[in-house]
Amino acid sequence: MIQTQTQLSQFLGLIKHETELAIDTEFKRVNTYYPVLCLVQIATKSATDCIDILAIKDLNPLFEKLYQKDCLWIVHSARQDIEAMYYLSKQLPKRLFDTQIAASLLGHPMQISYQALTQILQKVHLEKAYTRLDWTIRPLPNAALEYALDDVRYLLKNFYQLENQLKTEHKSHWIKEEGELLLAINLYNPNIKNAWTTVKGFSQLAQKTHYFAAQLAMFREHQAIYKNKPRKWIMSDDQLINYALKKKSLPFGIKTAFNEFLAKNEQLDEAKIIVNKHTLLTKTEKAKKNELQKLIQNIANQHNLNDKIIANGKSLLSFIRGERCVIFLTGWRFNLLKEELEKCKIV
Repeated sequence: MIQTQTQLSQFLGLIKHETELAIDTEFKRVNTYYPVLCLVQIATKSATDCIDILAIKDLNPLFEKLYQKDCLWIVHSARQDIEAMYYLSKQLPKRLFDTQIAASLLGHPMQISYQALTQILQKVHLEKAYTRLDWTIRPLPNAALEYALDDVRYLLKNFYQLENQLKTEHKSHWIKEEGELLLAINLYNPNIKNAWTTVKGFSQLAQKTHYFAAQLAMFREHQAIYKNKPRKWIMSDDQLINYALKKKSLPFGIKTAFNEFLAKNEQLDEAKIIVNKHTLLTKTEKAKKNELQKLIQNIANQHNLNDKIIANGKSLLSFIRGERCVIFLTGWRFNLLKEELEKCKIV
C-alpha cells in the first residue's frame, strides 16, 4: 500500500504513460454528509496498487494524473467513486467507461455486481468478506488490502471483453453516451432547491403543506452540508413531516436557525415543487402504457437488452402524463425507438 509521498511519486512514475486506468475506491459515510475517502485502488497494464488517502498530505500529483484529458477511467458502478473523489479534487474525469452499464447494454442483469460479472467473464470467484469494513482503521488487515486490490485486478480484463463485444454489436457510442451522462457536474454538487425530493413521505403531503415542508428540507440540507453530518442527524424525515403538518412545533433553537436561514436565502423561494402523486391509471393511460411497453420490449429483444434499460415504469408513466424530459426521448434510446414511436403516432 502506498502511504508516503515518495511511494506515490514512484507509482505515478510507473504509470506515467498509461491512459487506461482501472479505478475503485473505499470510503466511509456513516457519520458525515460527505464521503470520507480512504483508499484509491488503481490498476494499469504495468502496475496495480492501493493509495492510502488518509496518510498522504499532498494528493495533487495523483489528481494531475487521474484528471488528464487522455485518461480513461474504467470503473464498475462509477457514480459513488466519482463522487468520493470529487469532494477532494473538485474535478471530474474527462472520459469514463462504466463496466456495470456496459454489461447491461450486452444483456447482463442490470446493476450486476463486479463479483458476478468477473465470475461470468473471467471464471474467477471473488470473496465479499470486507464489504462492511471501516476503511478508516489503521493498520488495515492484509486480507482487506487484497480484497481492495481484487476490485481492480480484473477490471481491465472485464473492460477489454466488454469493449470488444460492444464494438461487435455496434454499441460503442451507447457506452460513450452513458459515460457522458455520469460526468454531468450537477450529479455531484448538492442542490438545496431539490432537497425536498429526499424526504420520504413528501408525496403524501397535502399540497398546502408542500412549501413549508420544502423549506424545512432545504434548511436541513444546508445544515447537513455546513456541519458535514448526515441529513437525518439534523432532522429525521418523520420529524420533518410532523413539523410540516404542524403536529409538532419546531424547538426554539431550530426555529431561530430556520428563520435566519430563510432570511438569508430568499432566492430559494424559486424552488419548483412538482410532486407526481401515485394515482391509478385511467383506461386510456393503461392502454397507452401497455402499447409502449410492448413496443419497447420488441426493440429491446432485437438488441439483446433488458427493456428497463431503455425505459422503466416511472419514465413511461411520466411520458404518458405529458412529461417530455424522459431518458428514452434522447440519445441512442430515441434512435432505437424513433421510427416505431412515429409510426404509432406516440411522439
